[in-house]
Amino acid sequence: MAETITLTDHDAIRSWAAARAGFPAIVDVSPEPGTQAMLRLVFDQQAYQDQDQAADRPPNAGGYELVEWDEWFKLFDERKMALVVAEDQPGRRESFHELIRRAD
Repeated sequence: MAETITLTDHDAIRSWAAARAGFPAIVDVSPEPGTQAMLRLVFDQQAYQDQDQAADRPPNAGGYELVEWDEWFKLFDERKMALVVAEDQPGRRESFHELIRRAD
């Protein structure tokens, strides 16, 4: 795998995701709806496939909800997160990514 870089700048993260048809999403992993949201990025058709089923299941059943970048970045900053991605290589667009806690 290619070398990785760590992104915290909102514009850089948006640009990286947009270049890969990525969208911000939140997964509710809490025992009670709305109490423990997990950040996620979804790509390509995957962003639309799950949305068709979202209305049929409880909010905390493990599916994701597409959200606006502002809402996603609010949680991203509150939790002091960073996005680790593969460094771009000529002719390749890797979608590898990992959300981690920032090293303060």
